Amino acid sequence: MTTFAGQRVLITGAGSGIGRLLAQRAIYRGAYVIAWDIDADALDRLAAEFPQRTAVYRLDLASREQIKAAAEQVIEDHGGIDILINNAGIVCGKPILQLSDEQIERTFEVNALAGFWTVRAFLPGMIARGHGHIVTVASAAAINPAPLLTDYGASKAAAAGFDDALRLELKRYGLPIQTTGVLPFYIDTGMFAGAKSRFNFLLPVLKPEKVADSIINAVEKNRARLIMPPLVYGMFPLRLLPPALFDAVTGFFGVSKSMDKFTGRST
Repeated sequence: MTTFAGQRVLITGAGSGIGRLLAQRAIYRGAYVIAWDIDADALDRLAAEFPQRTAVYRLDLASREQIKAAAEQVIEDHGGIDILINNAGIVCGKPILQLSDEQIERTFEVNALAGFWTVRAFLPGMIARGHGHIVTVASAAAINPAPLLTDYGASKAAAAGFDDALRLELKRYGLPIQTTGVLPFYIDTGMFAGAKSRFNFLLPVLKPEKVADSIINAVEKNRARLIMPPLVYGMFPLRLLPPALFDAVTGFFGVSKSMDKFTGRST
C-alpha cells in the first residue's frame, strides 16, 4: 500500500484539470504537494487555497533544461519527493498535415519526454530512501487512437510504453519503487471539448472528479495499471484482430469519429 499522509507528492500540470484535483485529494490525505505548471496564475490560486501544504514552481515541461533546474531546486528545498505524478499533457487535435513541426515536437516533449526527465531526476533519491511511487498518466489513445490524434496518440503510446518498461526494469533490479500507469478515455476538463463516442453509456466522456478519485485509489492500492472506463480493457484483445476488422469494431463504437466535433482549448 502507498500512503499519502506525510509524503511529498510532485504533480506536473497541477494548476488545473486533473492535476489540480489530484493535488487537492493528495492534500486532503495529508500529503505535501509540490506543484509544477506553466500557468503562474493557476499555481498562485492553488497556493492560496492550500498555503501550508503546497510549494509551486512555474516551468515549461517542454523544456528539458527547465525540468532539470526545477528538479534540482525541489531537491534543495524539500530533500526530494516520495510520489511523482507525471500528469501534464497537451493535445492539438489536427490532421497530420495541419500540424506544425513545433506542435508535433511540443506534444512529444510534454506528453512523453517530460516523464523521462522527471524520473531520471527523482528516481535516484527514491532508491536511496528505499521507497517511492511513480505515476504516468497516459491515455486510452495509446491503444486505440483516432483521426486527428496522430501526435497525441503516438506520444501517449510512448508514455504507456515507458511506464511498462520502467515497471519491469525496477522489478528486474529489485528496486522498491511502485509504478502506476493510467490510461483514461476522454476526460471532461475542457482539454477534449467536443470529443465524444457513439454510445456514451458504454464509452463515456469521463468526469474529472471520478478520474482523480480513481487515480488516487489506484496509487494507494499499488495498482500497476488503471484503465477507464472498463470497455477500454477490451481494446487489448481486439488489437489481435486483422486491422480491417479492428477498424470496423472501433468504428462501430464511434472512436474513429470521436474527434470530429473537437474544439478543445488553446495549448
